[in-house]
Amino acid sequence: MLVNPISEGIVLDHISAGNAMRIYEALRLDELECQVAIIKNCPSVKMGKKDILKINDIIDINFDVLGYIDPGITVNFIRDSKIYKRLRLELPERITGIIKCKNPRCITSVEQELPHVFRLTNRDKGIYRCIYCEAKAK
Repeated sequence: MLVNPISEGIVLDHISAGNAMRIYEALRLDELECQVAIIKNCPSVKMGKKDILKINDIIDINFDVLGYIDPGITVNFIRDSKIYKRLRLELPERITGIIKCKNPRCITSVEQELPHVFRLTNRDKGIYRCIYCEAKAK
């Protein structure tokens, strides 16, 4: 299979196999006017299999969403068909508006205008807790 390189845009590389569609939906890439390529189950020396997303435009990306969904992602920014900037993501310390607190007694279920904010409490296990009620994210 051959997927052409992009001259300007963003390549999300080292996505865990099977996570590309989840990221596509979370970033609402279906709403873009530019081309987006989803490459699933690509062979990888380091990972065995991986997914790749190619976005043929420079767009604003919520890196917290990416880091939360798949902290091993590499974000490559492309200009003139060359990588000019590379970011390696990890779990963010705080996430806002990505997940919702499931605790029915949490203040966010009563005060619905409050943002759902979670903080990372265990990096090794990827555990986030609500800042209001300390409920564990699911």
